[in-house]
Amino acid sequence: MDLGDILTKEQILTDLQATDRWQAIDELIANLVASGRIQPGHRDAVTAAVKKREASMSTGIGFGIGIPHASTELIPEVVGALGRSKKGINFDALDNQPVNLVMLFLVPQGQFQKHLHTLANIAKLLHKAEFRQSLEQAPDAESIFNIIVEHGKK
Repeated sequence: MDLGDILTKEQILTDLQATDRWQAIDELIANLVASGRIQPGHRDAVTAAVKKREASMSTGIGFGIGIPHASTELIPEVVGALGRSKKGINFDALDNQPVNLVMLFLVPQGQFQKHLHTLANIAKLLHKAEFRQSLEQAPDAESIFNIIVEHGKK
């Protein structure tokens, strides 16, 4: 499953206002509710699942990347939201550097292989310096989405 399969341009926030990982998670989940990917009544439970996972160990994997994620029975398919922070977010990352790109995703409960596969694909893609730079420099959500789709074809 590619990043382009779980994102739309409406699920890309180009200017996260968050200053820490908890606010970033809230902002991205709010986007998933607003874009109809999560039912409003499920917001608190989904947020709790992601924050519980994040509290066990930061998903700040270094290189300015955070990948908060969780499994939940409240969604029928993999969903995600991408956020970009121009000033950087304190994510308690492995390299102690601020995070500029936050890719939050959710996988339906019980789909462990899909969860691992999605996480691995996202991490592999975001580890490419040229790809990260193009996302950080893109002028808007549509440009970011197009970069993601083009990269998925390679």
